[in-house]
Amino acid sequence: MTPAETGVRIAPLRPEHAAQVLAIYQLGIDEGNATFETAAPTWEAFDAAKLPDHRLVALDEDGQVLGWAAVVPVSDRCAYAGVVEHSVYVHPDARGRGVGLALLTAPLASTDAAGIWTVQSGIFPENGASLALHQRAGFRIIGTRERIGRHHGTWRDVVLVERRSPVIR
Repeated sequence: MTPAETGVRIAPLRPEHAAQVLAIYQLGIDEGNATFETAAPTWEAFDAAKLPDHRLVALDEDGQVLGWAAVVPVSDRCAYAGVVEHSVYVHPDARGRGVGLALLTAPLASTDAAGIWTVQSGIFPENGASLALHQRAGFRIIGTRERIGRHHGTWRDVVLVERRSPVIR
């Protein structure tokens, strides 16, 4: 589904979106199946961690943020210069309308253009909607990292997914 078909506009994530982006992040955290994080970071920490050319928001016709996507490098080692980990978060009220797919495919175009050959993510197996979204966007499941971390006192598995760029050889 294209952004036009969803009724949203995909735009660069800017400081003026900070409050809404962090609120959506916190909603995802609070649901318990999106991340090991327990609280959204400050805007300064968020801004410093995400690669500026690959972070986007989905906006409705009134300019309200419906969701966001961003990438971070997986390592500072030069061998991994073309590998990033991404995040996609959609406001609960905007789910099921193609916003997630629009947000996920847009940074894939920008990462391909930048020479990034692998976009990866770790997803809790209980987050079936995210796993299905990633498979629709061309990601493949690499495997499950069992009991990789504790989350609220419980060991959690993480399904590792990746998308290899079709244009980087």
